[in-house]
Amino acid sequence: MLNPAAALASQNGVQNFKAFDLMMRWLQPRWLFPLLMLALVSACSNADWRTASREPAGLAPDPEQTSEAVIEVYGADAFSWRGWFAIHTWIAVKPAQASEYTVYEVVGWRVKRGLPALREYTTSTPDRFWYGAEPEVLLSITGNKAAELIPRIQEAVTRYPWANEYTVFPGPNSNTFPAWVGLQVPELDLDLPFSAIGSGYADNDE
Repeated sequence: MLNPAAALASQNGVQNFKAFDLMMRWLQPRWLFPLLMLALVSACSNADWRTASREPAGLAPDPEQTSEAVIEVYGADAFSWRGWFAIHTWIAVKPAQASEYTVYEVVGWRVKRGLPALREYTTSTPDRFWYGAEPEVLLSITGNKAAELIPRIQEAVTRYPWANEYTVFPGPNSNTFPAWVGLQVPELDLDLPFSAIGSGYADNDE
């Protein structure tokens, strides 16, 4: 049997534990998520796009060695903290006998500079790292099927309805564009991953 002093100490211990438990229950829903987000943003705040890698990943067929038509869709983690849960996607096409690929993609910072969000450029290396993030191939079509579909992709690009718009969420953003092209050219069978946030916005054009 506990003496009065021991009983009092035990009772105080239980009360202190209950008070601590109540405090943690109160803090968790109010502060845990903001604190986690603050830590996440702080961890990524030193990222500098100017020094991030844009080297080729070696995924795309070399146009100097590949004469057939090629269609590639790539995805890579978005820059900085966004890459923890979202990817950036783009389309590259190379007609038969072409010496370079034409890349089509949507980039948000262009809108801030008064430029269209949708950009097009030619390169022999369409599979470059997306500012430090290694890309992966989401779709690859070669040969006759690619040759047939490339003109339809190019025509669809000219009709993209949000070429001058960009909204991180829910869209239109960089993932909305390939998803919309995929709807216009269903033979691509383009299936973007869940992390292609904003791809669902393409349905709003219906």
